[in-house]
Amino acid sequence: MPTPIKMPALSPTMEEGTLAKWLVKEGDTVSAGDIMAEIETDKATMEFEAVDEGVIASIMVDEGSENVQVGTIIAMLAEEGENVDDAKAAALSGDAPKAEEAAPAEEAASNPVPAPTPAPAPALTSAPAPAAKGDRIIASPLAKRIAEQNGIDLSTISGSGPNGRIVKADVEGASSAPKSATAAASPQTGAPVAAAPSEIPDFGIPHEDEKLNNVRKVIARRLTEAKQTIPHIYLTVDVQLDALLDLRKQLNGALEAQEIKLSVNDLLIKALAKALQMVPQCNVSFGGDVLRQYHRQDVSVAVAAPSGLITPIITDAGGKSVSQISTEMKELAGKARDGKLQPHEYQGGTASLSNLGMFGTKQFDAVINPPQAMILAVGAGEQRPHVVDGALSVATIMTATGSFDHRAIDGVDGAKFMDAFKKLVENPLGLVA
Repeated sequence: MPTPIKMPALSPTMEEGTLAKWLVKEGDTVSAGDIMAEIETDKATMEFEAVDEGVIASIMVDEGSENVQVGTIIAMLAEEGENVDDAKAAALSGDAPKAEEAAPAEEAASNPVPAPTPAPAPALTSAPAPAAKGDRIIASPLAKRIAEQNGIDLSTISGSGPNGRIVKADVEGASSAPKSATAAASPQTGAPVAAAPSEIPDFGIPHEDEKLNNVRKVIARRLTEAKQTIPHIYLTVDVQLDALLDLRKQLNGALEAQEIKLSVNDLLIKALAKALQMVPQCNVSFGGDVLRQYHRQDVSVAVAAPSGLITPIITDAGGKSVSQISTEMKELAGKARDGKLQPHEYQGGTASLSNLGMFGTKQFDAVINPPQAMILAVGAGEQRPHVVDGALSVATIMTATGSFDHRAIDGVDGAKFMDAFKKLVENPLGLVA
């Protein structure tokens, strides 16, 4: 009997994903550990490995399919000694194991995401394809959805897939009926239903709408929740950077033989972690009726990736040297930009750092990344008038603003943290002690 390959939960929060790319095709032989597909989760694009060996008998979900629910069968695997054609025929005829059958015990035990409901995911399926002369039309879920969205009669299309299966390319090449606001049909009743209105009013201005990717959707949802549910308090200090810049120059000279080059951001990560050690009241999370106190400083660092903002984590930043932080940060930032971060590299963290100084931004207030209770926003270092012992001089000044969850952190504790951070940056030998 063919073995179903199901959409995996590649992170604890993943409920659905996009099957970005198949790296195998029907008829390919795979072994445990082989990379079969690239799947876009709510945070990154990740590789999906085979756990069994066999032959890919049928691919059930086309690449590019969005909103694929965890647990959905995406392919069928013919096991050793099993006839591939028979396995493919069973998959296409619907005789293969159903999606509601339980996942392997080890998968269920490690996956906190609720099991999918027996009914097919609405985003993946459409109303049954119309019958042609009493025969069942065989089409991929993506082809069905595209046909439904564009008013295409599948019975008029010849499939180019295995056994005449209609695939995405067949539907896209077909002529579609004119679109209208009521052209779509209800999957339940077949009755016309109004198309979902855009949340953006149309004022007749020339425009182009770009569909949001999974990462941008998650960013939008989480930041909205953060601003609606977390009472933010903002505390701002001006920090003199000259001593830190001098120390960075000396350290880079000493580390040149090791090909390590520290950035200002690396030193600020260390300063944030040390400040959390000095003011542990800010290294917390609010949990309704509990306040969680962390004993390690895991700093999430905001990185701009092509798919959207992501925050890789420097684990135990307080206990690492600045050279270790620099090396790890370069590796994590590169993986973030390539969409290759693993869940443990971006999930968690006890506090965040967002640095827009490289873009010339002077000062800004960042939104807290729950369940964390604080984020530090730093702007550009710039030459400003500075008074020392009553005398006016010029110094390199950076403005830093801490956003604190006022449910968990009192204003006085937030102020102590900002003061500790300022002193560490202005007297930076403490960062390497």
